Amino acid sequence: MATKATQRGFKVILGSQSMARKRILAEMGYDFSIMTADVDEKSIRKEKPEDLVVALAEVKADAIISRFGDKSKFMNDTQPTLLITADTVVVYNGVIREKPTSKEEAREFIRGYSGSHGAVVGSVLVTNLKTGVRKGGWDKAEVYFHEIPDKVIDDMIEEGITINVAGGLMLEHPLTLPFVDTVVGAVDTVMGLSKALTEQFIKDVI
Repeated sequence: MATKATQRGFKVILGSQSMARKRILAEMGYDFSIMTADVDEKSIRKEKPEDLVVALAEVKADAIISRFGDKSKFMNDTQPTLLITADTVVVYNGVIREKPTSKEEAREFIRGYSGSHGAVVGSVLVTNLKTGVRKGGWDKAEVYFHEIPDKVIDDMIEEGITINVAGGLMLEHPLTLPFVDTVVGAVDTVMGLSKALTEQFIKDVI
């Protein structure tokens, strides 16, 4: 069976190792390869979370593209190759939260969400490697939580599920889901890749 990628006549590279992003892009029906950007995300600072996630997606794309060296091979390809990069942060009480730097910080993050809420801001950037055209933007969602017992928080920390995700928040994890009250906005935005933005930007760059 032909995938969307082959039906529409382009190849896709996902510039992320995120399991959630891989799953979302696969759910959308795309075949894709994986490349990751080795960048110091902490070196990119912006006051507004929307500006930060867009800037980080751009830096990731630039870092991956620089590894190709000779870009003429993409220009001569019959099918364009699209590079998709993304970034996500959590905003809690007006403060930007990226990946926790320690178990203690992860515990502090999750305790803050208990009986409260956090906003998730996520960017998507699609770059056409054949033409150089790129389109990007951001989306936002809010997650409201029930009270999360300390025992559950301890289990989350011990599993290590919170260290490698923005704001220590992994919505889809079985330990987290029972304590999610409401999501205002798109769940895929919370998980790391807005389907709506991805589809729109793919159309825009083709």
